[in-house]
Amino acid sequence: MKSKLMRTMKFLVVLGVFSLIPGLLIGQTKKDTTSQKVNIDAADYFDYMRAEGKMIQKLTGSVELSQDSVFMYCDTAIIENEVDVFALGNIIIQQGDSVTVFSDSLIYSAETKIADLTGNVILQTGDRRLFTTHLQYDLSTKTATYLHGAVLTNGQTQLRSALGYYYVEEDLIYFKDSVEVVDTNFVLRADALIFNTETKIVTYAGPTLITMDSSRIYCESGFYETEDNLAEFRQNAQYFGPNRKARADTIAYDGRVKEYNLKGHAQMENESQYARALRIKYQEPTDKLSLLGNAEFRDSTRHITANSIFYDGKNETYSTRGRSIIVDEGRILEASQVDYEQETGMGIAIGEVIWRDTAEQLTIVCDTAAYKKESGYLRATGGKLGRPYLINVLEGDSLFMAADTLLSLEKISSEGDSSRILLAFRDVRVYKSDLQALCDSMAYSSVDSIFHFYGNPIMWSDTSQFVADTLDMQLSKNQIDKIFMRDNALILNSPDELFFNQIKGKDIRVEFRDGEIHKMYVEGNAETVYYARDESDAYIGVNKTLCSEMILSFGNNQVERIKFITSPQSNLKPMQQADHESLKLKGFSWEQKIRPKSLNDLFGEKPGRNLITIPVGLVNPEAGEKEGRGAPPPGQKPAKQQIKQKN
Repeated sequence: MKSKLMRTMKFLVVLGVFSLIPGLLIGQTKKDTTSQKVNIDAADYFDYMRAEGKMIQKLTGSVELSQDSVFMYCDTAIIENEVDVFALGNIIIQQGDSVTVFSDSLIYSAETKIADLTGNVILQTGDRRLFTTHLQYDLSTKTATYLHGAVLTNGQTQLRSALGYYYVEEDLIYFKDSVEVVDTNFVLRADALIFNTETKIVTYAGPTLITMDSSRIYCESGFYETEDNLAEFRQNAQYFGPNRKARADTIAYDGRVKEYNLKGHAQMENESQYARALRIKYQEPTDKLSLLGNAEFRDSTRHITANSIFYDGKNETYSTRGRSIIVDEGRILEASQVDYEQETGMGIAIGEVIWRDTAEQLTIVCDTAAYKKESGYLRATGGKLGRPYLINVLEGDSLFMAADTLLSLEKISSEGDSSRILLAFRDVRVYKSDLQALCDSMAYSSVDSIFHFYGNPIMWSDTSQFVADTLDMQLSKNQIDKIFMRDNALILNSPDELFFNQIKGKDIRVEFRDGEIHKMYVEGNAETVYYARDESDAYIGVNKTLCSEMILSFGNNQVERIKFITSPQSNLKPMQQADHESLKLKGFSWEQKIRPKSLNDLFGEKPGRNLITIPVGLVNPEAGEKEGRGAPPPGQKPAKQQIKQKN
């Protein structure tokens, strides 16, 4: 009996436990349902009715509703089935401590937690306010959407667009269609952009135009940090300033100092200037321009290329770094670096300097050059082995000249014609394939195309040597036309360096034709020592003549005729009877060892002059001339003298 009772009691307990489960399930379901319903917290008036299977609640006056952490306030509200809310008048939605929404009317679903607000709508987060006439706000994701235009105020920045999406939780707003951003520093217009309300960074996404004071920038992507006034413009970036316009792959802007940095295919120009480089930095207040990497700059007169170019527009100065080429009105300057100042007109070029005057076919090569544009002044020092050198194209050949210092000047006549003056100082050396010279200093003027050689000048041409106190060489049509020898003039000529024809006088004028000596005019105490040769080029005698003046005519680089003027005195001797050493005129010195034979001879240690005499034994009185070049065949007598003398 007892055991039966116990079994009955256990059954009842188990049954009671299971009977609680539906209630627990029902309670759980009810809780989920109420989380999707709107709670009525307060109202002045309350009406309740049922219609068409719906439970309708009408609230009037100081209405307060809530759902979870969301609170809603309005003047009037109608609630259907505790889910759908239709509210009017002074609508306020408060979501936590971060979001407040104001409007004139509201449609809200507790199931979707989406609010549709119309009228004077304001969404406020912190000090940020979004104004619109129609806003859809998803309280579950804190996302606001507008399709009929809105304005956002964020501090001193105002943004507007036709439509947009505000992600409150992420502090991001996506503006699209007719976007405009107005800030104290700029005005921006775009098709679309993203604005971070926390960092106040604007990110462009589409064609964008930014206006800053009198400057404008166009791009198709980039960002603007409105707090720090920093920006970057990408994709077809273009700048339009009051004095310049520019384009690049990317333009970075620092509004604090009004500085622009252009990167990638950077170009900048105005009415008279053009610049390009891999990167350009432009400072608008100072009008300073830095071109970095494969740089090029052009204006109305100059064309500059270099690794880097730095230009000051206000002071009109520029500097270059890296191998530089400057083309300026027919003059070309190459150097490793150049610094130029417009106010003084002075420039300094340093490092493997090459300066060219294309009109004069003139080139100067040096290590350092100081120049002045207006006067055409150029002072060249240093260079190969410490000396600058000049190249002048003549007769299709090049004349090279080196000295310790070279000067070039441009002179403008009263008629407006320009001419060039060249000066060379200390240890001047000249090399041309058919002409060489040494002196202490030199001057040249393009007016008369005359080179003036001063200070122990000496010149060589073919087998001739020219010495005088002053030597002048005149060009005509870029060919040697005349040589003027003044005071103590002496010409030595020797085809074999065995015997020397000599012409001496106070002054000598040498005329050239087709690059060869054509005539010589000797004036004042004229003396000549001439070694005559027969048709086989054997020496047949030597003639020494003294007179006041003489004229020598040449053909095939040899004397053909000599005209002696005013009481000539001649002494003709056979070769074996002549004392060749005593026939050397005063000042004789055959300086072949110091004669420049190549461009390299223009550099290095300064050459010293040597006196070269004829070795004893070249002439044997018994055997006649020494066998060899210039001597007749053995057993043959010398030919008769061929010197023609005329008074």
